[in-house]
Amino acid sequence: MLKTFQSLLHGNFSFLKESRLLVAVSGGLDSMVLVDLCLKLDLNIYLAHCNFNLRGNESNENEDLVKTYAKTHSIKLFTNRFDTNGYANSTKQSTQMAARQLRYDWFESLKEQQRFDFVLTAHHADDNLETFLINLSRGTGLEGLTGIPVINGSIVRPLLQFTRHEILDFATTENLKWHEDSSNKKMIYLRNNLRHSIIPLLKDTNPSFMDSFYKTQKYLNESQSVLEDYILEIKDRVIVSVSEDQILYDINKILALNNPKAYIYLLLKSYGFTEWSEIMTLLEAQSGKQISSPSHRLIKNRTNLILCKIKAQSEVNISIQNSHKLIKIPGHGIVLQIDSTNVVPEILPESVILDLKTLKFPLTLRNWNEGDYFYPSGMKGKKKLSKFFKDQKLSLVEKENVLILCSNDQVVWVLGMRTDNRFISSKKTINFLKISIINNASN
Repeated sequence: MLKTFQSLLHGNFSFLKESRLLVAVSGGLDSMVLVDLCLKLDLNIYLAHCNFNLRGNESNENEDLVKTYAKTHSIKLFTNRFDTNGYANSTKQSTQMAARQLRYDWFESLKEQQRFDFVLTAHHADDNLETFLINLSRGTGLEGLTGIPVINGSIVRPLLQFTRHEILDFATTENLKWHEDSSNKKMIYLRNNLRHSIIPLLKDTNPSFMDSFYKTQKYLNESQSVLEDYILEIKDRVIVSVSEDQILYDINKILALNNPKAYIYLLLKSYGFTEWSEIMTLLEAQSGKQISSPSHRLIKNRTNLILCKIKAQSEVNISIQNSHKLIKIPGHGIVLQIDSTNVVPEILPESVILDLKTLKFPLTLRNWNEGDYFYPSGMKGKKKLSKFFKDQKLSLVEKENVLILCSNDQVVWVLGMRTDNRFISSKKTINFLKISIINNASN
């Protein structure tokens, strides 16, 4: 196994040779073998051990084993104890998912603090098979069958090629010490049922089963790669525009595809959506209807779908005195410049020229509300802002970001869009107030 690992290091993982490596060590068989292999090949390693406090004294014994090993071999060790059950309850996750999140969040924190290049974990071929069967049993797409990635960002899994049997043989030959996790024998967990009951039957039925499985996953990964390339072509076809805040999809072009539901899944799966039938219904819904994932919103807007991140709406309520010259608007990336003058100012884009006499200070800059109305310049009579926005064909996201300038709670200016007739300057205006948007950068 050592020679094979060495060959892999030279061929597939040569970037590890000159790197600062953090090795995740539980005290179990797999991680202790990984550490031993890294030591034998003189890799620059440091150890990280998580005590999840889930197995009483057994958890502490695992920690002691790792501490003793690190001290014996003069390896720097980082340890952390977690209230895993408490975290699982507070985040409404399973204990296993909570432990996983705590573990990887801590690894990432250590990586940044200590400037490690990569984090090594001891996942192996049998772990990969178990994950495959779990996903298969629950129903999954192609990506759920492609297995645990060998490299995922800064996480590297150099033992994925090796079986549990090979790892055990190596540990036994090298007289390594490790602790068996008693929870691995509990048949209440699906993974343990597969490990102890199903997978042994598969291996007995076909002695070359692991080789066959490896080839299958190789073919599935190749298919996944082809699919990802094709999806890039589909994106070019159905995406209308991409900005910092949103992606705009053409609904008609999506519906024109063969099996649009499948394409919707492939286009949106990375944004946390799961209710695919509801999304398909959204394609035929009225404008303004929306569906949310934990991180994003998908909004129907006429013939388009708007995909945008969920952001806490910025509440704006700013008092503006006549003496103010610059007003920064937090949450919107806008800066207003205010100038009072008795000379007719130059009219510029993103600016308004108001009759100072018609204004009552302090002015108020705020979010618009239902029921707000104004007398739009260039038009006769008054109009509700909601109707004005509809006429302007603003999307829901655009409407949510609209700010208005008010004098005595009367709308003076819908920022960047339209002034109110009652306040704009005229030939009779003596004193002018010019307000300009001089900055519209992102926050």
